[in-house]
Order: sequence, then structure tokens, then C-alpha cells
Amino acid sequence: MLLTREKDGALASRTVRDGRTGQFRAAAIRLARRNPVAASGVLLLTLVVLLAVFAPLAGTVDPDAISPIHRLRSPSLEHWFGTDSVGRDLYSRIVYGTRVSLLIGFSVAVLSTGIGFLIGLLAGFNRLADALLMRIMDGLMAVPPILLAIALMALSGASVGNVIMAITIAEVPRVTRLVRSVVLTLRDQPFVEAAHAAGTRGWRILFIHILPNTVAPLIVQATYVCASAMIIEAILSFLGAGAPPTVPSWGNIIAEGRTLFLVAPYIVIVPSLFLSVTVLAVNLLGDGMRDALDPRLANRM
Repeated sequence: MLLTREKDGALASRTVRDGRTGQFRAAAIRLARRNPVAASGVLLLTLVVLLAVFAPLAGTVDPDAISPIHRLRSPSLEHWFGTDSVGRDLYSRIVYGTRVSLLIGFSVAVLSTGIGFLIGLLAGFNRLADALLMRIMDGLMAVPPILLAIALMALSGASVGNVIMAITIAEVPRVTRLVRSVVLTLRDQPFVEAAHAAGTRGWRILFIHILPNTVAPLIVQATYVCASAMIIEAILSFLGAGAPPTVPSWGNIIAEGRTLFLVAPYIVIVPSLFLSVTVLAVNLLGDGMRDALDPRLANRM
């Protein structure tokens, strides 16, 4: 009798798991059909993330291993993307460079949206803070992000952490202005005025009525910040002001291959394609999230 109950319990739990898996699969299919742009972005970005996470298992070798005898080899079965000027395997360097780009892109997106969210929320809700903080943001926005990042990197030195800090400072003003504009729009809405009339405290109105309505545009903005951060990092590394030359980032690989473009164009073309596909995936995800979070905009488009 006890054995029969255990079998019945195991069968029931397996049935529940299968039912949940089927529901999840059906929900994913419905989402993909309803928003194919976001689904394609998620698929591409998932493949890139998996490649970065499982880089040691993706048929790679040491990305810094030098073999002068194998320098400037064309793509082959032994070296899928060829080798660079000192014989390093280009495929391994590009795969490990995926980690650097994703780390910088995601870190800048999280930090800049978090800092910009707090500053924009405070500036939009408090007039005195608005007058002070937004003038600082306007001053930062007066300088192009790439020039500001180069100046900050010249002061701090070459490292991945400093690249994240420099790009974050350059992106914060744009996030701040977005959040501030949303807060200023919501501050004059009837439901906020009704909350004021009912005697609700300012901080309660801020966190209950205004804050939730800023999350959707902030999430969408975070995807564009992530894509922008990857491009700026590649530009900084290409100019020699980004990650150290020993770090296998896509910008460093492109910079090393620019003088050999006529001899070995694949050194520049392949990492550029990887960068383009990754940025495209993040932008597709952002466009899909924008359409999902604002159906009225999707209908107009």
C-alpha cells in the first residue's frame, strides 16, 4: 500500500511538472507570435550570453597564447577565424571578448539607470533639487559621451573598471532627463493631485503613485544604454583609451588588425560582425519591450 502511494505521488508530481513546462512553452510561443521583434532579440542575446558563459567549453584555447610561427593564418579548421599578427587564435580572442563587452554593457546599464533614476526622481519632484541637479546634468550633456569618456579614461587609467565608470558618468545625464520628464508629467496628473488633497505625504506619493509609472520607460532606456555602452567601449579600445591591450576585447582586436586590413581583413571584419550582432540583439529587445509596454505606440507604428 505504501509503495503504491509513493508511485502515485511521484506520478502526480511528474504530471504537475509536465503541466507547468507545457504552460511555459505555450506562453513563450504566444509571446513570440505576438512580438516577434522582442523574441528574435531575446534569442540572439541568449546565444551571445551562452557563448560568453561557456567560453572555455566552446572549442577555445588560451586567448593570450602567442605562436609566431602561426601568425596571420587564414581561417581554417585549426583556427576557425584565423590568427592575428603574433599567432594568437582569433576565434578564442573574440569569444572571450564577448565576456568583456557584455560585462561592460550590462554593468553600465544597471549603474547608469540606477543613478539616473534616483537623480531624475528627486529632480522631478523637488523644485530646488531640480534647479541644482539639472544644471549639472546639462553641463555633462554639453560634452559628447565619447569625448567625456576619453577625458575620464585619461585621468583614471586603462582598466575595465575605469571604462565602466567613465561610460556610466557619460550616460547618467540622459537617463536623468528621461526620468525627470516622466515625473514632471505625472506630477500634474489628477490622481496625484487627488492624493495631495487627501493628505498623502510626499514620499508616499513618490513611491506609490509616481515611481511605478517610471519603470517601463526606464527599462526600455536601459537596453539602449547597454547597446551604447558596448559601442563606446569598442571605440575607446580602438583609440587606445579603453581596456588594456592585454584584455581580449573586440575594440582591441579591431585596433590591432587595422594596420593589417589589406593583408588580413578578417581580423577587423569578424569582431565587427560580433559587435554588430550583439548590439542589434539588444536594440531588438529594447524595441520589443517598448512595443509591449506601450501598446498605443506599437499601434501608431
